[in-house]
Amino acid sequence: MRRTLFGLALTVLALGLAANNAIAQDGNDRGHEFHFVPGSIVLTRTVYVGNASTVTIGENLPPGCVGSTNSAQNNVTVQVQSSDSNGNPLGTFLAVALPTCGYASDNGEYPNLEDSHNVWNNAGTDGDFGITSPIFLDNLTDDGHLLGTLPIPTDQMVTSFSSKSELALNRSIDGKSLTFVGYRGGPGCPVIDFSSGTGVQGTTSGPVSPTAPSLIDVSASNTPGLCDPTNQAIASSESSPFPTAYYRAVAEVDADGHIKFTDNNAYSGDNDRAAIKASNGLYYMAGNDNSGNIPKKNVATTVTGFDLAHATGAELLVPDAIPPVAPNIDMIGYFVLSGDKAGKDTNFRGLTIFNNTVYVTKGSGSNGLNSVFQVGSSGVLPTGSQASLIAEPINPLPGFPQFADAAASTSSTTGDFPFGVWFANANTLYVCDEGTGTYVPNQEINGQTNVADADTLANAGLQKWVLENGTWTRVYVLQNGLNLGVPYGIRNYPAALDPATDGCRNIAGRVNHDGTVTIWAVTSTVSTNGDTGADPNKLVMVNDVLGAKSLSSVRDPWLETFETVRSARAGEAFRGVALAPVDEPGRDDDGRNHN
Repeated sequence: MRRTLFGLALTVLALGLAANNAIAQDGNDRGHEFHFVPGSIVLTRTVYVGNASTVTIGENLPPGCVGSTNSAQNNVTVQVQSSDSNGNPLGTFLAVALPTCGYASDNGEYPNLEDSHNVWNNAGTDGDFGITSPIFLDNLTDDGHLLGTLPIPTDQMVTSFSSKSELALNRSIDGKSLTFVGYRGGPGCPVIDFSSGTGVQGTTSGPVSPTAPSLIDVSASNTPGLCDPTNQAIASSESSPFPTAYYRAVAEVDADGHIKFTDNNAYSGDNDRAAIKASNGLYYMAGNDNSGNIPKKNVATTVTGFDLAHATGAELLVPDAIPPVAPNIDMIGYFVLSGDKAGKDTNFRGLTIFNNTVYVTKGSGSNGLNSVFQVGSSGVLPTGSQASLIAEPINPLPGFPQFADAAASTSSTTGDFPFGVWFANANTLYVCDEGTGTYVPNQEINGQTNVADADTLANAGLQKWVLENGTWTRVYVLQNGLNLGVPYGIRNYPAALDPATDGCRNIAGRVNHDGTVTIWAVTSTVSTNGDTGADPNKLVMVNDVLGAKSLSSVRDPWLETFETVRSARAGEAFRGVALAPVDEPGRDDDGRNHN
């Protein structure tokens, strides 16, 4: 494979730097002061560190769940205050039935060759299931050689291991730092009193919740500033005597590995996904919220429901600020399509900023429209009052699926599944499509076992879109080398669970001197695992001719073919990728000046 001279130089550097520039890949020994290598890339990685005792077979899940695992016996209700159409409290209350509790069908062992236990089997009996795990930032050459690893202190921030949409990594617009989002313990939610029958949530916050690996269902927890009493993810461990709550916090890391955290109360009850620091010094975020049980028809007419619907999607956060609490959380743009649950149409995951314009993607969930969206006006970063932010327009890009296409776009088998996006220039946009996630057994294609469905094989991978006459057109999909649907083996991992690549998620890119682009992508998977977000996946790289509008116009065999540059081991998962931060703003990664 052809490589740039700069990439080859980094590969040579890796031989000397991997041993002494930072720590070993397992993050046990810090060594001397950390520094990201200019011109390299950075990968977010998480490692499962739980064991059999992390989960006890038969325990109610989520921890602290109130009621029974038997729907016929679960007659528990909680009180939620009614509101007017603007979220202002009224003097009436609604009794909301709590959902049936889940339970642990397996223990906490990661899939292994010694026995048949699999912690991810619990996803089948607990819809909120997840286990917290440590975060590592791997500094790599552009072809995957390890330069060093920066561990994030686990008493400061963790992620949810199987949550595939988390830990997107974005370089700031000035190039000087990286941002990602994770979980940090905050004051626990008030206790719910059931002494009078229907539960009533108190007003006094509990002790600060622990931040640590191997906690349960934290990704579905409430945030400290938006406690939903209908959310059954009440505690983070079986032994916890109090309700817990977790900030969806932004971590910012500079070129020397210095880390700072800014806590945030948005995305209560669901996943944080991505954050990026803009040219105005503010954080823009994407995520989802509301795993509670307020009925769809009552979300907009209860105080808690209204607050949840206005604390999700695209968000603005001021670095180092005290985390705003509901109803003062700065959501950007708001809309609800007919028949949908308020707050779920803005279930965003991909995020980027180009030419001072914010873009997000939606590619999961049964509500809303799966597409690529522009947030606010072109060339203007949304700022201002809460009222002005919520009024910002959010519209799909012309040529991508439009609101009229919403039902078709969210089809589980023939829909659109955009994730990460990268603008190579104003007229060229690369979009990762992660595939449908549908596992097809007993299928053979071209003499090989292939478990991907037809929609994945046709559309998943790296899509190239070109803007012409004001409309975006998909000109081709880069798939060669991804081996979509073909299972691959992992050392010390059960063959019955071997995953296959189903598409790609987060991406980063670089425009080269010779008219090509280099793009790195983290793959999505499909398998028989209880939660495919826990599958060991890959970091891949591809080169493309920037100006090409068809694959047939590209003659060089080293182009348009993916190469695997790093593979996750058993117990690992890759999440986000970005160009490394630099000390001096305004300089490209290979020493070139740029605007």
